[in-house]
Amino acid sequence: MYDLLNFLDGRMLTPVPYGAFHLCAFALVILVSVLFCVFLKDVKDKAFRRICFAAWFILLCFETYKQINFSFNYNGGEPYWDYQWYAFPFQLCSAQLYVLPFVFLSREGSFIRRASTSFLAFYSFFAGLAVMFYPSTVFISTIGINIQTMVWHGTQVILGAFFIARYRRELTFRRFAAGIPVFLVLVGIALALDMIVPSHIGDETFNMFFISPKFPSTLPVLSIVWERFPWPVFLAVYVLGYTFAAWLVFIIARALTRGCRQ
Repeated sequence: MYDLLNFLDGRMLTPVPYGAFHLCAFALVILVSVLFCVFLKDVKDKAFRRICFAAWFILLCFETYKQINFSFNYNGGEPYWDYQWYAFPFQLCSAQLYVLPFVFLSREGSFIRRASTSFLAFYSFFAGLAVMFYPSTVFISTIGINIQTMVWHGTQVILGAFFIARYRRELTFRRFAAGIPVFLVLVGIALALDMIVPSHIGDETFNMFFISPKFPSTLPVLSIVWERFPWPVFLAVYVLGYTFAAWLVFIIARALTRGCRQ
């Protein structure tokens, strides 16, 4: 175990987008997504729950590793803990950690199952795919963190594709709309945290979902909105923009599965 942790904490050249590390990770995500969609899309509910639980447990382990890696340091050989509040695990890409339990703990056909799988199939899938296509902000020089970020965002893509394939016969507007309240609740929680928690804790910043009115936005396109319009307009564009992106995923999914919905 020590050797594994020592390896993960090792250094590497910071991967570049579409370099060897990124392309290998992306290819593996595509392969696993295809295998899930082809061979596991019609598994019984018990097996489906186990798959979702296994995915959640893997994510939990990787997130725990990330938090420890970012905050546990040495000073002159003496260990010390300095929590990195900017890495607090409540971003849009972190949502699968909190939503997945509602999938494997709910019954098939319930609104909770429909809402949680819809959010993961459309909103979370889009967020993960965006990072997989443009990962320049998530790569650093630590081996373990680079593996963690590819596993994390790759899982968003894999689960999103898997849920689309599993519920391919139910891709109606009603199913898409079921995911909207989940997104809004998560945005509400993130906004509440941004308002309650100080924006700076020591030297660390705190900006969940990157929507805090205390910080300029650095998100593509949304940074332009931030600069030119009041914050409430920025927030509305954020919510509507992500919902529109999720809607596009839904429309494309419907088109790709049209022949499979009979």
